[in-house]
Amino acid sequence: MNNMFNPKTHPEWVRPHSIEWYAQLGSLTGQYSYPWKSTITTPNGEVIFANEVALMVPGMKVLDIGCGHGEFALQWTPVAKHLVGIDITEDFIHQGNQAGRSNATFLTVNTKGRLPFDNEEFDCAYNRRGPTSAYLDAKRIIKKGGKLIGLHPGDRSTSGLSELFPELYEPSPIGKPILDNLTERLKEGGLTQAEIETVRSMEYLHEPIDIVKMSVYGQKPLIYEMVLQESMSEITQIFEKNATERGLPITFERYIVRVTI
Repeated sequence: MNNMFNPKTHPEWVRPHSIEWYAQLGSLTGQYSYPWKSTITTPNGEVIFANEVALMVPGMKVLDIGCGHGEFALQWTPVAKHLVGIDITEDFIHQGNQAGRSNATFLTVNTKGRLPFDNEEFDCAYNRRGPTSAYLDAKRIIKKGGKLIGLHPGDRSTSGLSELFPELYEPSPIGKPILDNLTERLKEGGLTQAEIETVRSMEYLHEPIDIVKMSVYGQKPLIYEMVLQESMSEITQIFEKNATERGLPITFERYIVRVTI
């Protein structure tokens, strides 16, 4: 185990989910989509969230916070009145606008400032693994009585991987810092009536290569290749020792935020 390469020690490693990381991911792939293969048991947070968004958006002017390359948003254009997607990564926004939907607009926006929209401009909004900073101004731009639904990774997501692959994965945090931050953001934004549900299920990674793809997601190809070269044999041994017929089981946890403005 001690011989496994730690990609975070590479000088070109970029901190995941930083602005620089998103920009790099955008330039490398043009989209925010996971490259690893897995099966997630149901019910799970992703499915529950998508079902609730599907019920919320028909006939509405909708805001997608942290839209990525727009794949999730674009599926609602046949039923939504108008959809606006915002993201900080220009390459993602370009991809969304390339779809050319007449009732969809994608804008490059940094949610850490005041959002560039009028008061009560939107009927509803959703935040699918997007920035929690948007909650600070969300109340102003959504109509009274409108709904806001959020989906965020749980503090116990990928739990178990750090024990098996400590060089590739950080241990689960002490306490619940993601939930604490989420709660604080909602409070700061005046969304005191928000409900937060924790939904936990299991994810099964299909093959040893998926361990690598998840651990270096968004990094440069040279880092991915180095992990393969230095550690793939050991990763495969550990995977095969701990996997079931469905794959290697890890915790899949999501927080779902529900607010009526």
